[in-house]
Parts: sequence; C-alpha cells; structure tokens
Amino acid sequence: MTDAALAPAPVLDQEAKTEFPIPANVFAEKVVSVKHYTDRLFKFRITRPSSFRFRSGEFVMIGLPNAEKPVFRAYSIASPSWDEELEFFSIKVQDGPLTEHLQKIQPGDTVLMRKKPTGTLVNDALIPGRRLYMFSTGTGVAPFASLIRDPETYEKFEEVILTQTCREVNELTYAKELVEEVKNDPLVGEFAAGKLRLHTAATREPYPCQERITNLIENGKLFEDLGVPKLDPAIDRGMICGSMEMINDTKAILEKHGLEEGSNAAPSTFVVERAFVG
Repeated sequence: MTDAALAPAPVLDQEAKTEFPIPANVFAEKVVSVKHYTDRLFKFRITRPSSFRFRSGEFVMIGLPNAEKPVFRAYSIASPSWDEELEFFSIKVQDGPLTEHLQKIQPGDTVLMRKKPTGTLVNDALIPGRRLYMFSTGTGVAPFASLIRDPETYEKFEEVILTQTCREVNELTYAKELVEEVKNDPLVGEFAAGKLRLHTAATREPYPCQERITNLIENGKLFEDLGVPKLDPAIDRGMICGSMEMINDTKAILEKHGLEEGSNAAPSTFVVERAFVG
C-alpha cells in the first residue's frame, strides 16, 4: 500500500494517459474491485493504507490523479473500521467534476485519498438508547453500510433499523445485498442476529412501499410496517444521511418528536451528515 508522501512518482491518468504527480500528503491506493448496480449507482473497493485509521461511519476526501490539481469530494467509507480494504458507494453524475471520471475506474487504477477522516455519523455522537434508526436515501446508505458491519453498533443498541428510500426499485439492491451479507457474515452475523432490520421504499416505481421516508414517519406507516412504537426520545436514536432537503425535513420531524441533534463534541439523540459528491 502506497503512501504518496513516500512515493511521489507520477502516475498515468486512466483516461487521457497523461502523467501527473501525486499530490503531497495523500494516499495513492489501487482499485481492487468495481460493481455497477444501475446507470446511476456503483460501488468500488480500494486497498487500505496500513497507517489509515477511522471510525465506522466517517467520510474521507477522495479524488483521481488526472489533473495537476485533482478534484476531491467527500465520500462516506462504506466498509467498517476493521476491514482490510476500503469500500465506497457512489452516484454517477454525467458532468460531475469527479464522478464523470470516477465511474470509469477499473481494478488496478489509482485513487487518491486524503489522510484525515471525519464525520458525525458515528456511534460516539449518540447517547445510549435502545433502538437506532438509520434514515437514508440513495448513496446516503454508505455510512450505514459501515456501521451495520461494526459489532460495536450492536453492543450499543438492542435494535438497528436501516431505512432506504430510492427513486427506482433496482437502486435498493446494494442495501438489500448488504443486509443479507451482514446476517451471514462469520464475524458480524452473530451480533446482528435478531437486531438488524431493513425497511425499503421506492418513490417512482410500483413497490410494496411507495412513499418518502418523511411521509412514512409522519403517517406512522414506518412503525406499523416494523411493528414497533412511534418515536420516543427516551429510547430511540437516529442518524440521517441523504440529500440536503431530505436531511432537513427528517431532522425537523425528529425534533418535533422530541429528539435533539448531537455531535462528536456533544452527543445527543440524533445526528446528521452533509457530505456531498459531484
């Protein structure tokens, strides 16, 4: 695994084949695998620097060595803190400064990653509770992909409910596959057994649940589907990740139910993330 500070040799732009130097103080890692789910969503895994440490749920800035000054964007790390590789779940933006090129990566290509992870969607930012809700839309499920693969999450909560709302049904595939993998994982499966649940919804195609998560919370259908009581700030905790509109709307609903936003410095009953990719 290459630390760019120790190996400033130039690399080839995967598309233009133009040589650009690796910037100082970043990791230059190799793509291990790529899987495309739809024409809008894909995941990829890269090698993990031996010195890189992070908390499950954090994000990091990544880019490509395809310019003198590479474009970096915030990406939640979808793999848990114990994983030997780093996984990311990305949207494809046709003219996105980064994703226009990132969606074309292949195994063996180089991805740049800044060295400092950060973020509020971590277990430490919540006070103890009984039930943890993870509210996500689209690629907002990525930090939760990390957290539901971390045994600490199940040590802290008796029930973990992952919700994902997407436009189209096939955009829910990543989360569905992930939950099944977690339940069958030899390391995490025993922790997740009987605790991890998934609730999915699609808004633009026929599906058993065809409503936005904000409507599902307000009209109570989410809780009816799950067979659990409505939100109770004494025992329920929340994490929110999605578009800014979804975050703000869901945040307002949680606050209306008596939950309070927390942070790393002041843990409370729910937290939000605002890392966007383009």
